Amino acid sequence: MKRSILCLLGTFLSMLVHGQEISDQVFITKILDANTERFSKAAREIWENPELGFLEYTSSKILVDELTTSGFDVETDIAGMPTAFVATYSTGEGPVIGFLAEYDALPGMSQDAVPYRSVIVEGGSGHGCGHNLFGTAVVASGTALKEWIDANNIKATIKIFGTPAEESGGGKVYMARDGIFNGVDAVINWHPSDRNAANAASCNAVIGGRFKFHGETAHAAASPQRGRSALDAVEAMNMMVNMMREHVDQESRIHYIISSGGLAPNVVPDYAEVQYMIRHPDIVELKDMWERIGKAAEGAAMGTGTRVDIELASGLYGLLPNETLAKVMHKNLSLLGGVEYDEEEMEFGREIQKTYNSKNIPPLESAKKVQPYQLTFFPASTDVGDVSYVVPTVGLGTATWVPGTAAHTWQAVAADGMSIGFKGMMLAAKTMALTGKELILNPLLIKEATNEFKERLGDLKYEALVGDKKVPLDYNVKN
Repeated sequence: MKRSILCLLGTFLSMLVHGQEISDQVFITKILDANTERFSKAAREIWENPELGFLEYTSSKILVDELTTSGFDVETDIAGMPTAFVATYSTGEGPVIGFLAEYDALPGMSQDAVPYRSVIVEGGSGHGCGHNLFGTAVVASGTALKEWIDANNIKATIKIFGTPAEESGGGKVYMARDGIFNGVDAVINWHPSDRNAANAASCNAVIGGRFKFHGETAHAAASPQRGRSALDAVEAMNMMVNMMREHVDQESRIHYIISSGGLAPNVVPDYAEVQYMIRHPDIVELKDMWERIGKAAEGAAMGTGTRVDIELASGLYGLLPNETLAKVMHKNLSLLGGVEYDEEEMEFGREIQKTYNSKNIPPLESAKKVQPYQLTFFPASTDVGDVSYVVPTVGLGTATWVPGTAAHTWQAVAADGMSIGFKGMMLAAKTMALTGKELILNPLLIKEATNEFKERLGDLKYEALVGDKKVPLDYNVKN
């Protein structure tokens, strides 16, 4: 009899909790549905004003204004970056949940929101990675979560981090280095995609830099013995590094370009420059590769009678996955489902897919689906990686692009500026808000995520790969 009563009581309590979960979900999604036009307008405005990294003055102001209107306290000019910000809303002691916002564009990606190639500004920038949607969805999510906190008298803190220059410059690195994410229990983010997925993801760490060789000019025919060719040094270095490829881990990636090789063939060049970018999943292995490449540069300089200056340009950690958080996010994304197109959007999608040069094109209907959960790896890099080594971090992707679209393409820019992009953006906002809500209500989840974070981190202590390098605010400034 007692066991029956306890079972009934347990069932009743479970029903109450489940009922509250449904009520919270309805509350949050209704707020976001009611504000779809507002946030679509903001995303479109950022799309119409594409700005490169560290130059996102208009874009960051649009988001800051939205947050201020919603009742957040906003600080700008964070970690030496004028376009960085931290927006905070707090109702007292409780969980601290952070969200990452991006809003920088890509050079040379100008494109109208139409399903055929149509450049708006020749050589102009464009949102080929959907960061106009990225930052806006985060602001929308934080706004809805704030309303839910107020309506339920909950003690918690929301922090929205405006992070410049993800594409070029790595703004989050300087924020992580300066301790901006200290005190945050968990960080939530997302990225535009051609599919819906919330996985525990890892990726490559990356280091990039310039090797500047200095020699002596001379007439290449009349007095070549007087010259010391900086270009010879670049070529000698490249040859040594290319031989090194046989003797590095197979997961390594080594890319380079000769960015300066002289001005005239009959003049021995006294200056030449090569830019390198290297990647590897393991940060220790990556550092060792960079040291070896540096020695190749020094050897090339010694052998050619030149000298070399090595300039570290950037360094990003890979993502540290967190399955505890990812499974929560996957559950919420699955509850919401994918993105459904109307007939006009279907026609847009059909026309976009005609422009692909791939044979394996997923059906448009795949935008409705949520991909199965998995532990994944992607070979590219992101400055979110540095954040993930400071605080437990989770992310997702939603179908803001027509299925089959690759990032950094005009097809992505086109969808980012119209309703297909906006629908995916609002799905991301809902998923992030529901995930934030669940973490706030269940501190044990945060504890579990923190324990997993510490276990994966092991003995590694986070130190920014850029060292004490100043923020390269002029990275995208043309001289």
